[in-house]
Amino acid sequence: MKIHPAEKKSSGMFMRALITTTLVALLALVVVIFLRDGGAPVLKLTPKSDSASYTTVFTLTMNSSRAGLKDCVVIAAQDGKRLEVLHKNFPDKQLEHTETFRLPREAGFKEGPLELSVVVRDNALLSFIGRGKSSLVQNLTLDFSPPRLSVTPGTHNVNQGGSGVVSYTVSKPVEKTGVVVGQHFFQAYQQPGGEWVCYFAMPHTMQPAEFKPKVFASDKADNEAAVSLNVLAIPKPFKADKLNIPDEFLNSKMSQYTALYPTEKTPLDIYKRVNTELRKQNEAQLFKVAQNTSPTPLWSGPFLRLPNSAGRANFGDQRDYFYQGEKIDHQTHMGVDLASVANAPVPAANSGRIVMAEFFGIYGNCVIIDHGLGLQSLYSHLDEISVAMNAVVKKGDVIGKTGTTGLAGGDHLHFGMVVGGLQVSPIEWWDAHWIEDNILTHLKK
Repeated sequence: MKIHPAEKKSSGMFMRALITTTLVALLALVVVIFLRDGGAPVLKLTPKSDSASYTTVFTLTMNSSRAGLKDCVVIAAQDGKRLEVLHKNFPDKQLEHTETFRLPREAGFKEGPLELSVVVRDNALLSFIGRGKSSLVQNLTLDFSPPRLSVTPGTHNVNQGGSGVVSYTVSKPVEKTGVVVGQHFFQAYQQPGGEWVCYFAMPHTMQPAEFKPKVFASDKADNEAAVSLNVLAIPKPFKADKLNIPDEFLNSKMSQYTALYPTEKTPLDIYKRVNTELRKQNEAQLFKVAQNTSPTPLWSGPFLRLPNSAGRANFGDQRDYFYQGEKIDHQTHMGVDLASVANAPVPAANSGRIVMAEFFGIYGNCVIIDHGLGLQSLYSHLDEISVAMNAVVKKGDVIGKTGTTGLAGGDHLHFGMVVGGLQVSPIEWWDAHWIEDNILTHLKK
């Protein structure tokens, strides 16, 4: 039977339309699958150091945007030896996962180069063409030798709430070194001659029997070393004190802090939060300020005391606060209050660089001078600040005037000393003999 040309043309058009429709459908399916699969898994392996040891904790973070994780494999290779150190499947197809691992000691790796390779797959439908797979390679140098510490000999006489210093050498480059005292870490600083110097302290809250400072060091491969210091911990009594908080004080002082606590309705409620919450925030900020320090000493000789001043409160005073006969708080006074004439000029206690010159919470207008290696002096309740941030000052330069800002009940200077962010007794630093016997002697050795 002869097919009419018009029918041939119609049939051809139909086939072309069918093919086009099929191709569009297939293309749409591929697009849907691509969108369903999402991108390849995102990997992050830390630490990024090029050195490692058996104590190094590796953290592998994996993220699959849509398809869900399928499995991960980590292989360590050295001198032709390959060892699977991690293999994990994800039957629940979770989108994110973090895994930690170490190199196994029983693997018998030796010091030197090692390759760490990571492969992570997700549940991509197009995995047969390489979709849904990510990998990374990290080249490491294994180092199993801890640093060796050589501490300058001598006994450290440290008062409760007081300061000390140690110098020492380390056999190799280190990532972190200093003195550990309980939960506190005091950063050491390497000097031009190669030795390390570290100021440290015994917290006023620590009992002498608990004071066991150690010099600590860790290298890039996380090898650690520690040496105990020979110390004589000297207990110090702290005075108990009671402070009555009158309405006159609250009404005149709390306006400084109303913007911080807008929901509080009375000056007393504001005061309770200032004396506890804001005080803690300010004390925490001192540890951050301490990081802004010179790696070499900037001071010399005994620190100056406010001229012609009388002491009004001491470091470590245990204060109970009362309002209308009811105890409302307990805090520790962390400096020495010195009173002279109103608006007395305040000299820099020693040479250094200004690292704070602003209103600072409970301290009011405050100046902090860095003297190097984390040693800093604090001047608060000032009515006037006459220095700027980062200015270099010499011992005796006027930095401001005494006043009543912050929580001051009257015109005075609250003077503090800070070691690595921890407030310590200032009285020691006024004493030339103490400095010679407890600071300079250990550095001269």
